[in-house]
Amino acid sequence: MLDLEVVPERSLGNEQWEFALGMPLAQAIAILQKHCRIIKNVQVLYSEQTPLGHDLILNLTQDGIKLLFDAANQRLKVIEVYDLSKVKLKYCGVHFNSQAISPTIEQIDQSFGATHPGVYNAAEQLFHLNFRGLSFSFQLDSWNEAPKYEIPHGAMVKRMHIYTGNNLQETRAPVMPLACFLGNIFAESVDVLRDAAGPVGLKLRLLTAVGAGCGPGVMADSKVRSLERSIYFGDSCQDVLSALGSPHKVFYKSEDKMKIHSPSPHKQVPSKCNDYFFNYFTLGVDILFHSATHLVKKFVLHTNYPGHYNFNIYNRCDFKIPLVIKKEGADSQTVDCLLTTNSKWDQIQELLGHPMEKPVVLHRSSSANNTNPFGSTFCFGLQRMIFEVMQNNHIASVTLYGAHRTASQTRLESSSSSH
Repeated sequence: MLDLEVVPERSLGNEQWEFALGMPLAQAIAILQKHCRIIKNVQVLYSEQTPLGHDLILNLTQDGIKLLFDAANQRLKVIEVYDLSKVKLKYCGVHFNSQAISPTIEQIDQSFGATHPGVYNAAEQLFHLNFRGLSFSFQLDSWNEAPKYEIPHGAMVKRMHIYTGNNLQETRAPVMPLACFLGNIFAESVDVLRDAAGPVGLKLRLLTAVGAGCGPGVMADSKVRSLERSIYFGDSCQDVLSALGSPHKVFYKSEDKMKIHSPSPHKQVPSKCNDYFFNYFTLGVDILFHSATHLVKKFVLHTNYPGHYNFNIYNRCDFKIPLVIKKEGADSQTVDCLLTTNSKWDQIQELLGHPMEKPVVLHRSSSANNTNPFGSTFCFGLQRMIFEVMQNNHIASVTLYGAHRTASQTRLESSSSSH
């Protein structure tokens, strides 16, 4: 049985690990994987058709705990303990729930002190007692008439929630805590830079922890620093390393499976050396370099939707792609539009038009068991962008590829257009 410390408006955990509000989904899953012998039977709950309409939930069925993540930013929003008989809980080092201590209203008063009167919810038949960043729900099945303010003696806690602020219904996932940076950089947003022909590069707004402590033992003088970096098609490997730092992984392509769709005759000629990716998992971005020139050839932006084969490999990339759409008519007016991580394929087609060719069907599977429970995705090409579309109409990834030009040309054009 887990023995956990409750920190209102912050976390639930022990000396080895903690689930902290604002924690990225990938880090919470990493904790569960590391302690899989202790924390077992974990469910991932999400809406297959409307993944943005409902929280993404990690349900620790053996321990009676749910971790609710905001569907859009995929950071921890609420920690719910829904079965207190499966876990030991303490506050400031003193247990208020264990096999020997029942979580009654008297015990809660003794452990947490006074607060505002409780609020009765007739539909749930629950009495909610709220502290800042913490609430307890008491079951009132045995009472015929609900009391107005005072919770009856002996009432037992049925559920507990940890969240940010004073209102559980209006709470939002906080910014990522310092302890979660662990020496990594994260992307707050990624803007696609474009010219009249199509994408030319990326402008990334990055977040990193600076100061004496950047890991679990965070010092008081640590702080989050925000910085902007731009990278372009044609940039060298060194340019990218200078802007973003070392990648989490370098992946060499063994073969180009999309080459068969090229009309060029050289597609059948085997390459002497392989193109390679820089994988930046915490940014949700891959960068492809040409094997001979070592210049940026493609960018891949990942949305990390549940129900996709690559789910939880990357953090969600919050990208924005500006578009200038020409309206039909004699005046030839233009309208500025924006594609985002949340845009669906039918919305994108309304703006960019329908692809002339049928999609390429992409069926990912591991070499170990050759299975993919999530089904195929479909790749459509429009305006030097390839959209990988899931079966629920959401975008799994966007691949950007540029025209052949040197890095100096791209940077010169970009700087002149900004003046």
